[in-house]
Amino acid sequence: MSHIMSLAAGTLPEFLPDQVADAAGQSGFSHVGFTIEPEHWTPEQAKATKAAIEKYDMSVLDVEVVWIPEGGVLTDDHRLIIDAGAELGAPNVLVVSAEPDPEITAAALHQLCEWAAPAEMRVSLEFLMITAVRSLDAALDIVARCNHPAAAVLIDSLHFQRAGHAAVELTAVDGNLLPYSQICDGNLHCADNFDAYLEDAVDLRSAPGEGDLPLADILAALPEAIPLSLEVRSKAYRDQYPDPVARAKAVRQKSLAHFDAIGVSVG
Repeated sequence: MSHIMSLAAGTLPEFLPDQVADAAGQSGFSHVGFTIEPEHWTPEQAKATKAAIEKYDMSVLDVEVVWIPEGGVLTDDHRLIIDAGAELGAPNVLVVSAEPDPEITAAALHQLCEWAAPAEMRVSLEFLMITAVRSLDAALDIVARCNHPAAAVLIDSLHFQRAGHAAVELTAVDGNLLPYSQICDGNLHCADNFDAYLEDAVDLRSAPGEGDLPLADILAALPEAIPLSLEVRSKAYRDQYPDPVARAKAVRQKSLAHFDAIGVSVG
């Protein structure tokens, strides 16, 4: 079985959703993801984004990012991101948390799941070193506390590495809890401080095959045919490919070449 390959919003962070959709379509992606910023998600932007999706006969993989704030109190802006995902037909919404108490985060995650459930969306909690949820174990614990069938965990290959995990750990995770994964390459190691982790996440990623992450092992341990969202958030790519279509094409071509080299089938 082949993996779906989607263009993540983070690969084109400076562009609006309709521009991301157009770049994904022109570069040959079958799926695309969007960052929904409530202040910019106007009826006009929604219409333009849907038109681009339909023009290239694409599907939406996910929308992001819902930040659970300290205290866990959700607002209309959080709800808007989920509603936008439902409007676009996205099966997944990405969530991160700034709240250190797992019970409070779990309660907020449960509310997000309740909002997402009518549209049959999964609510995937991502762990990363620049948030309050920093490991796979912590994310799985919160999802268990949440106790909602829509709740899931998002594996990002870079953050998985930064948390110190080994690919074999993924084989023990219920595959139903992993509806999709974000994939990129990058440096094997990173300094252990917030600024270094932040720069690593937003500027220093690379396309699969260009870095030192154990991607082949991670992909082999993930569920069969799990959709892959290519999040190559990279200053080097932004500088080299300021045009969104050129950047999307480069990321897609380099990723396809690497997946082929390591025997990973993508469609």
